[in-house]
Amino acid sequence: MKRVLYPGSFDPFTIGHFDLVARACKLFDEVIVGVAVNPGKNPLFTLQERADLIAASCKDFANVKVVSFEGLLIDAVQNLKADAVLRGLRAFSDFEYELQMALTNRSMLDSCETIFMMPNANTSFISSHMVKEIAFLHGKFEPYVPASVADAIHKKLEF
Repeated sequence: MKRVLYPGSFDPFTIGHFDLVARACKLFDEVIVGVAVNPGKNPLFTLQERADLIAASCKDFANVKVVSFEGLLIDAVQNLKADAVLRGLRAFSDFEYELQMALTNRSMLDSCETIFMMPNANTSFISSHMVKEIAFLHGKFEPYVPASVADAIHKKLEF
């Protein structure tokens, strides 16, 4: 069984994230979406809320599992017995950071392979940060997230 770990803070889970999950489902026997604790970020949703929203968004994919984790990615890779890490690259600016992370992870765990996927053209500009900014400013953010996530954002921000 080939298993990939798609880690991220996913705050919130966007249609760009969903697209990568859907495409990874065709390539791997199991896609583990790993919701990470990131102490450097101030999340809109709790860890459990993010995991639940992703699970609801991906409910139609039989080979998706949603977990949360804290600590080093390489520890999650080992604990979850992942064969690879999946990362999305929206722009060239993402590549430099992601390459550095992939090389660092492999230097700490030789078997940690990273697979980079390009987004579809219609989702390449979407980021969680952008979605939150639009939502906080009462803009139309709904097209950029799954419906269940849009509902949760409305409830969280009470508008």
